[in-house]
Amino acid sequence: MTKRLQDEIKQTRPFGSLEEEVLLGLARTADVLQRGIGEVLKASALTPSQYNVLRILRGAGSPGLSCSEVASRMITRDPDATRMLDRLEARHLVSRARDATDRRIVTTRITEEGLSLLASLDEPVEEHQRRMLGPIGAEKLQALASLLDEVRGASR
Repeated sequence: MTKRLQDEIKQTRPFGSLEEEVLLGLARTADVLQRGIGEVLKASALTPSQYNVLRILRGAGSPGLSCSEVASRMITRDPDATRMLDRLEARHLVSRARDATDRRIVTTRITEEGLSLLASLDEPVEEHQRRMLGPIGAEKLQALASLLDEVRGASR
């Protein structure tokens, strides 16, 4: 890697290892990307985690998902998914209902209002992704995606 990361975080000593440098580089890059998507979502008063939940529920379709299933599919784990769903429900972006046969199960579904909000965000989010990652080029992006898959696979 280049010395650029060291400059960005104002680190004067060399990294302890290449692994440390890569982990810090990944964390720094993820933060830059998250802050960028946060800016795109700010006008809609959504956090990146709330946006992720709405996308998960849109993908689930009309059957919806349990809270635990939503939590398991999130990109970034949120220890308090129930409160997040409470906030989304208060905004009428999701609805929750107890299962008729097993009252212990609460199914969450995205509402029409939630679908409409997501639809309005699709293009700005895609534009942000193209602006941030597009200059790298398809070949390098595919290689990066494969490498990231490998890292996640090794951590299981």
